[in-house]
Amino acid sequence: MLNKLRTFICFVLLIVVVPSSYAERIRDLVTIQGVRENALVGYGIVVGLDGTGDQTSQTPFTIQSITNMLSQLGITVPSGSNMQLKNVAAVMVTAKLPSYARVGQQIDVVVSSLGNAKSLRGGTLIMTPLKGADNQVYAIAQGNLFVGGMGASSRSSSVTVNQMAGATIPSGATIERELVTRLDENSTIHLHLNYFDFTVATKIADAINKVQKNIAIALDGMTVKLTMPQDSQARVKLLSTIQNLQISASPISAKVVINTRTGVVVMNQKVQLDNCAVAHGNLSVVVNNKLKVSQPNTPLAGGNTAVVPDDEVTIEQDGGALQNLASGADLNRVIHSLNLLGANPTELMSILEALKTAGCLHAALETI
Repeated sequence: MLNKLRTFICFVLLIVVVPSSYAERIRDLVTIQGVRENALVGYGIVVGLDGTGDQTSQTPFTIQSITNMLSQLGITVPSGSNMQLKNVAAVMVTAKLPSYARVGQQIDVVVSSLGNAKSLRGGTLIMTPLKGADNQVYAIAQGNLFVGGMGASSRSSSVTVNQMAGATIPSGATIERELVTRLDENSTIHLHLNYFDFTVATKIADAINKVQKNIAIALDGMTVKLTMPQDSQARVKLLSTIQNLQISASPISAKVVINTRTGVVVMNQKVQLDNCAVAHGNLSVVVNNKLKVSQPNTPLAGGNTAVVPDDEVTIEQDGGALQNLASGADLNRVIHSLNLLGANPTELMSILEALKTAGCLHAALETI
């Protein structure tokens, strides 16, 4: 277990330790106000499945959808008909509408089963309108589904690989309505940082002002205001230049991120540890339930045979000796000190929380 923990933390070290002298492009640090993707969603029907569709007795909305679709095609289904459909599935279709997308362009869509279909493999999505938050149709999706998973079954045994109730259609939707996004409506444009940092905002403004004087102002740690030229072509050229400017990397705050669901612990290179003593061990409580049969001492004593419970409770604790953790001014020494404890990732989470409470760990703890 100790060797596994050392390998795990050293792997994390290789990921998070980077040179402090590298530069970052502004395009990787900010987004332009109003230039973003917009979510689209729609309800559709997948047909052509090989007997793996919805069980219509449990998903009445699938029957209703098929009836409505057939009526629009001029086919009337007699009321009360008991349609046993196995090759049809109700699905939700989602997509993202890019900024400045034009009518006729195609975008990818994701198709997800809404009912209890076993698999969407081999299915075809029927024409599905995709709506935005304003309930307006912006794209139409249709096409053959691509399913990344696979499975096989025989009698009571089955094997599946990945997810078969979800699929994608590359370039499966055609844009029918444009979302108006104009950069020339206002004389100013705001750059929004991906994370709040006064230092980064100031560096971005300074880098832009070196290219063109007094057009950038850092309003706060999240927004940089740009004064733009009136000509549209000049605006595009200026934004292209700004996006490719580089700034030096800014100092980061010491942080330890703990994923309580997977047991992953990640530290950045600014984490420091003061000298402290830690004791940890495994505490287990075992309750053993036993039943004994109690009989009379003699056959003629007049007593009855009875079952008497005999519970045995034991408490075991392994380890627990105090161990000294040397102070560490860099991540290598912190990892070396924590490895000496021989704790697994789950135990390491509790140890880190205790070290933070005791004031020995100089980092912010974030749980995700």
